[in-house]
Amino acid sequence: MRVIGLGNDLVDIRRIENSLQRFGARFIHRIFTETEIARSEARELTRAASYAKRFAAKEAAAKALGTGFYQNGVVWKDVTVENDELGRPYLKLGGMARQRLEELVPNGYTAEVTLTMTDDYPWAQAIVLITAYPAGSA
Repeated sequence: MRVIGLGNDLVDIRRIENSLQRFGARFIHRIFTETEIARSEARELTRAASYAKRFAAKEAAAKALGTGFYQNGVVWKDVTVENDELGRPYLKLGGMARQRLEELVPNGYTAEVTLTMTDDYPWAQAIVLITAYPAGSA
């Protein structure tokens, strides 16, 4: 196994609450995918925290990829937080984020992107670890 990238981000949920109140749908649709919006909007009591965790996950992913946003063509919606059947979050990379991941992974290796998120008001945090395994192992 090889560690390809590690990213961490900490977000003040109150900052996201402020953006939601101030910019509303314009903020939401600029940053988040429809999947993320549906998940966060379904959480009436923890709506802002849900958005904040996803915001942190996107930032952590950009750091793990070594790009940040709007550099090398990576945009917010290239990184999507989805949930498996058990509710565990994972990242789906598309567009230039997917291309950047492919550039980072050595020939003959397969990438694995691991995400963990948490929140404890007023903080939300996400950590992204990108590893690579020889193809056919893991």
